[in-house]
Amino acid sequence: MTNTLVDTYLSIRRQTLRLVEGLSAEDLVLQSMPDASPAKWHLAHTTWFFEAFFLQKKCKHYTPFNPQFQVLFNSYYNTVGEQHPRPQRGMLARPSLDEVLAYRHHVDKHMVSLLTECEEISCSAVTVGLHHEMQHQELLLTDLLHLFSLNPLKPPVMAGDTTLLDTPVSNDCQPYFKVYSESLTTIGCNGPQKDTRKRSSVPFSYDCERPAHSVFMPAFRMSNRLVTNREWLAFMDDGGYKQSLLWLSDGWLCKERNNWCAPLYWIQCKQGWQEFGLDGLQPVNLSSPVCHVSYYEADAYARWAGKRLPYEYELEKIALQRPIEGQFLEQLQWRPQPAESTEGMHQIYGDVWEWTQSAYSAYPGFIPERGALGEYNGKFMANQFVLKGGSCVTPKALVRASYRNFFHPQQRWQFSGLRLAE
Repeated sequence: MTNTLVDTYLSIRRQTLRLVEGLSAEDLVLQSMPDASPAKWHLAHTTWFFEAFFLQKKCKHYTPFNPQFQVLFNSYYNTVGEQHPRPQRGMLARPSLDEVLAYRHHVDKHMVSLLTECEEISCSAVTVGLHHEMQHQELLLTDLLHLFSLNPLKPPVMAGDTTLLDTPVSNDCQPYFKVYSESLTTIGCNGPQKDTRKRSSVPFSYDCERPAHSVFMPAFRMSNRLVTNREWLAFMDDGGYKQSLLWLSDGWLCKERNNWCAPLYWIQCKQGWQEFGLDGLQPVNLSSPVCHVSYYEADAYARWAGKRLPYEYELEKIALQRPIEGQFLEQLQWRPQPAESTEGMHQIYGDVWEWTQSAYSAYPGFIPERGALGEYNGKFMANQFVLKGGSCVTPKALVRASYRNFFHPQQRWQFSGLRLAE
């Protein structure tokens, strides 16, 4: 196996540890809600993934670090075995953080040996594990953000550059709608068919992105940028959260039950609206994209604005025409940033995940991965919507035009926003 794959493996694994530098053991053990997981659990689960799917299957003489971890840190793989209940992950005071870090070191040492010595290891299979790790880097941050938001001290999770927040942007990127003609467009992608010892020339993708297929698209118009906090505030001031006719029935019931009146981390203070983020509590930057809103809220806003949410294939068509550039985890900004005041389409990648009105479902000809990895995506294809584009805490290497993120319509703790279409 090439040293390049070993270097990539170690780089991605070290990046996960850098995200928790400066945090205490107490910070990493708490769980704020059933949908979230403790940071310590993320550190262990991503390690369990490599142990369960590679070391235990490919190394004849490998001894598990702790056999009990096979249950504690299995997320949802029923074909692998029993799992500790997700809502109770925050009760796992033991193993200690030191033991979890020792677990990571143990697995990393054996994975490097495996990648160096084993001629039968599949590059594409290892890449699944690395992309899984990067997904959990984002989840780790969004879960920490939700946890810290519940602390009345409102402590920052990360240090960040707040100069953009302190300096009002007077020259907002003016919205306009670009016309896209009727077309027959290929979306999705085709994964490697047989990848054993050599790197595949086909870019990585999950099974839910496959196969590539043609979609007929009627003409449509798409906004050149994401909806901003300033525009969302106008929706709020106009009673958007109080007009039932704007809302889907389930959305209205969800809003009423949870008393939604603003995006998740907005707090109304004497000085005006402030927003809690990974870098602490800051005044709402009116020019930045609105963030941490549910599908229900995004849909209600689009209806209020006289527009609609895009379909996933519309955003994918646009994304295919553009380089993967934007605000990602590597920029360490910790918040979505305002669009540039220039012509063209902006924020196609990065800043916030964009809600679409496309249900997360199988493409024609969908074939799940074989074995336990077949549980990765396909079994979640019900009652969820697709989001596209990545966010300011998404690792750049995870993002591609065909990538399909998915969440339930009521969930809002991810970095999710919207773009309007018509």
